[in-house]
Amino acid sequence: MRGVCAQVDLENLYNGKISKLALSRNVLCDTCKGSGSKTPGANTTCQGCHGQGVKLVSRQIAPGMIQQMQAHCNECQGSGQCIKPGDRCTGCKGKKVTNERKVLEVNIDKGMKHGQKIVFAGEADQQPGTEPGDVVFVIQQKEHKRFIRKGDDLLLQKKIQLVEALCGTTIAIEHLDKRQIIVKVKPGEIIRPGEVKAIDEEGMPMHKNPFVKGKMYIKFEIEFPKNGELSAEAVAQISKALPNAPVPVISDDAEEHKMETADLSGMGKGQGQQRGQYDEDDDDDAPGGQRVQCAQQ
Repeated sequence: MRGVCAQVDLENLYNGKISKLALSRNVLCDTCKGSGSKTPGANTTCQGCHGQGVKLVSRQIAPGMIQQMQAHCNECQGSGQCIKPGDRCTGCKGKKVTNERKVLEVNIDKGMKHGQKIVFAGEADQQPGTEPGDVVFVIQQKEHKRFIRKGDDLLLQKKIQLVEALCGTTIAIEHLDKRQIIVKVKPGEIIRPGEVKAIDEEGMPMHKNPFVKGKMYIKFEIEFPKNGELSAEAVAQISKALPNAPVPVISDDAEEHKMETADLSGMGKGQGQQRGQYDEDDDDDAPGGQRVQCAQQ
């Protein structure tokens, strides 16, 4: 068996495609029909090993000690057959096979999946006295820039503006077959960050039954204003349009602090923790200070 891996675009797995694959393989020599000799039916049995492919060889491992072992015949390279130089076929030079370039047509059906195999029976290398193996074409699906595939379903991650998430919008999606799909978010229907919608029958076609398709899922990401702030006029208009926010009960001794933009990766690594570490080290080194050890039970 001979395996061939090829990367295939998601568009080709959706629409189907016929690709051509050029292979270089060994085939039986037409001149000698795979015998390797000029004379058909000539005896090509190696005389050195009598067709066994191995010989008994002896070597001295110590004074008075000889070891016998089997080794590949150096005359026929372990094949058991050997052709004299003058009797070798002029077409294959006694090798019995010649190299051939063959082009195979690979039919990629709609809905095929990553790792699926297409088998070409008997198209691998040929050798005298053996059946040729198969050539196996293994599909490797390329990563797509817009869609993520899972089974027969597709996932599209879509960014929309905050105003679209709150006030509705029309979304145009270019599908894998270049069709344009239009979906609408109705005015008043609020889209939340990470919310997922689905469209039936717009996923991948089912293999061997391409008229049945999976779903297309759309996961929404909300883009907030880039400057991070709204004008006083915009704040007033939004506050008027949206329900009033709850007002907290503030006690007389409450303290007011200022917030800053932060990153959770710094959590647990703040100055307070470091200051506490320094204080602990100072206590250990202070005059009269004693270390407290825990007794093990």
